[in-house]
Amino acid sequence: MPVVTLADLGVVRGVQVSGDGCVVVTITPTYTGCPAIETIRGDIAKALQCHGFRDVTVNLSFSPAWSSDWITAEGRRKLIQNGYSAPSQQPQRRVGPVPLALTGPDRVVTCPRCGSRCNRLLAEFGSTLCKALYQCSTCLEPFDHIKEI
Repeated sequence: MPVVTLADLGVVRGVQVSGDGCVVVTITPTYTGCPAIETIRGDIAKALQCHGFRDVTVNLSFSPAWSSDWITAEGRRKLIQNGYSAPSQQPQRRVGPVPLALTGPDRVVTCPRCGSRCNRLLAEFGSTLCKALYQCSTCLEPFDHIKEI
């Protein structure tokens, strides 16, 4: 999604810069098995090297697991402005293992075009695993919904 940055998505968890031009970036991918992880790591390293950092390390951190709650307000605004339905805030999670519900009454899906909450799920998995495909029942437009995790 070129409309948001990794920082907007809450993927960047930390940046440490040393005086000798070395930088260590820690990221938490949105999905453990995200097929874009290596591309993201390479893009971060290339961008930092283009800005003069000679030694770049990009570390992955899977704990705590990424949550869609980490998407910034600016990130949510950009998603909606560019035709995506942003995830709603997750209810407080219990401690310990809990089942992940991808659908159900807790998922609030708002059409990014007209704001309607009357929408129909077309496919649980859209163009990527982190998106579901919906159609608005009001304006009839299809749209991607970024899933709550």
